[in-house]
Amino acid sequence: MGELIIVPLTSGIGDMEDEIYTLNDTGRAIWDRLDGTATVHDIASALEAEYDAAPGEIEKDVQGIVSELFRRGMVVEV
Repeated sequence: MGELIIVPLTSGIGDMEDEIYTLNDTGRAIWDRLDGTATVHDIASALEAEYDAAPGEIEKDVQGIVSELFRRGMVVEV
């Protein structure tokens, strides 16, 4: 896959220090699944089938990334 770079084009998203965002492979896998229908739990379950991690660890990571994207205005709750 590779790194994903997100450049906010809307005024008011991001700030001077954080105008460009990068997501590693795991972040990109989460981003690619944010389709407006999948829940955080759905995304975590799909990733648990692909990655080897302790139970609950992936869901915690997914929640953390989604919360950060939400806080920065890059995703919205549906």
